[in-house]
Amino acid sequence: MLGKFTTFDRWSTLLAACLLAIGCGVPPETDHAGLEYQVRQITQGPKHHFFGYIGHVQNIPWNGNERYVVALRVDFVDRFPNADDTAEIVLLDVANDYSVRQVESTRAWNPQQGTMLYWNPDSPDTQFFFNDRDPETNKVFCVLYDIEQGRRIREYRSEETPVGNGGVAQNGGHFLGLNYGRMARLRRVTGYADAYDWTVGVPHPDDDGLFKTNVETGEQELIVSFKQMRDALIERHPQIETTPLFLNHSLWNRDGDRIYFFVRGNFGSRETRVNVPMTVRPDGSELTEQRVFIGGHPEWELGPRMIGRVGPDLVLYDSERQVIVEKIGTPEIFTLPEGDLALSPDAKWITQGHPDRPLTSFVVFRRSDGAWLRTEGLDQTGYTRGDLRIDPAPKWNRSSNQVIFPSLADDAGRTRQMFLLTVK
Repeated sequence: MLGKFTTFDRWSTLLAACLLAIGCGVPPETDHAGLEYQVRQITQGPKHHFFGYIGHVQNIPWNGNERYVVALRVDFVDRFPNADDTAEIVLLDVANDYSVRQVESTRAWNPQQGTMLYWNPDSPDTQFFFNDRDPETNKVFCVLYDIEQGRRIREYRSEETPVGNGGVAQNGGHFLGLNYGRMARLRRVTGYADAYDWTVGVPHPDDDGLFKTNVETGEQELIVSFKQMRDALIERHPQIETTPLFLNHSLWNRDGDRIYFFVRGNFGSRETRVNVPMTVRPDGSELTEQRVFIGGHPEWELGPRMIGRVGPDLVLYDSERQVIVEKIGTPEIFTLPEGDLALSPDAKWITQGHPDRPLTSFVVFRRSDGAWLRTEGLDQTGYTRGDLRIDPAPKWNRSSNQVIFPSLADDAGRTRQMFLLTVK
């Protein structure tokens, strides 16, 4: 439930359970410049609904014509799923008050990242990607599903190096592949429990790392291995010598000519943790350590530029020159710049989750004139940390005026549901 409102305008009398209807308002310090917002819950219990992952690199829940929103529906969120737990893949019909229709199911999912849903940029009206696993071998693979045909039109399987979707090229044609078994073993929240992992006992395998798959042909290519990452980083990060490495946040930029990712290891230890950002070209060339650390969940802007946190500031960072280009907003606006953020498809707006446990609010920032607002806080009690946490994970629509995010509903089961933030 939202906290007390102080607003410059009201569309209707504030209801006690405003999150379940429409919420609107801005805190007193907001420089709204005419900005208003509404919040509406668009899914209902008793089952839980969520999209998963953050909406950066144009990972948009809406299909190309914005008729449907793709999501997961599950029976539980109070424990980590095992290999036998199935999530339903559903479409929310925007034109019919977000009515829900199941179209598929998956055994490869987790509460934070979902199943890496992503509408196919080459056919965004009708096709989306998701991950699944073979029930007999536990080998993970990526699926391409067509809603008009009502079927899986392709499964991208590899017997020797089975990987799932780790990020789709924003211009289409390829998706990145990650070993979700290794990820689950080295940092459970990022992977799929008990998924097949061919690298057990190998800290820096030369047959695992960051893969690329051709959507049309299914050809899979290892573009950079963990051994290559180890060799490139060992001089500046000697602890890597004995540290099993894994990958997180593999992000393709808008131009399709650069990939950013985090090389990680020993994530449970502050003293020996490895957490190094790198970039690489899609053909595997120019593997480069990014020596300016951009914190939080960085987002690609345009060209080689990225948005992320450095110190107390949200900044625009040039990954090619490795320099900070400018500061974005102020620390008063982005008071916790480490939070999840997403750039709108038209590149004119930034939204960022603002965790203030157990509450989460959202900043919406207009880049042209610096106008901004911060929503009231939403209660995330019980799911603010650990493997079951509710990350803010804001996700823009294609028209750049609405954002979907997850939160707890004010219902009897305290179910995890999807909410719609509309910027007016």
